[in-house]
Amino acid sequence: MNNFTSVSADEKTELRRSLLSLRRNLSTEDWQQKSQKICEHLSSASSFMKAQTVLAYFSIFREADLSLLFTLPKRWGFPRCVGETLDWHYWTTNQPLQPGRFGILEPLPTAPTIDVAHVDLILVPAVACDRRGYRLGYGGGFYDRLLVNPTWATKPTIGITFDFAFLPALPINSWDRPLTAVCTETGIIQAAPAPPN
Repeated sequence: MNNFTSVSADEKTELRRSLLSLRRNLSTEDWQQKSQKICEHLSSASSFMKAQTVLAYFSIFREADLSLLFTLPKRWGFPRCVGETLDWHYWTTNQPLQPGRFGILEPLPTAPTIDVAHVDLILVPAVACDRRGYRLGYGGGFYDRLLVNPTWATKPTIGITFDFAFLPALPINSWDRPLTAVCTETGIIQAAPAPPN
């Protein structure tokens, strides 16, 4: 059953803290190996191979590092945090970056912006994901606001996380929207939405 319960902020905060601690404790070698496997799975996925414009992220806090993909012949887009929203800009490996509001690297404000109509796939960073496609983020709500926006809601999405943070079920709220699929170092798993009540 897909019951949307009233999830306390403390419940998500504690789970987030626990999983981020596990991620921070990954050795550099283990983190790099897991990240490389994720990149291999993504590069051979049909949704990725067909996509021309892909939105991604720059890794922070031991998120899976996708930089091995960024030299592939795609049009790559990355977010800038502007107020409470994400603005998306094209970026190539020879262009400069600058640290944004949260210390995450971002394209310069002058980089060309991306029309949502041109987006084929979104690679979404996650603290955790579950088998239904729900995602636990950092609590800022940036991707939540993006994915409930009708102009973005139909875009294919792949949540990126490590196997230890791929859980049977996450605590969810009524505004949470499932992703299309999840990618871990084990492979890409299509989301399996819970049956309706």
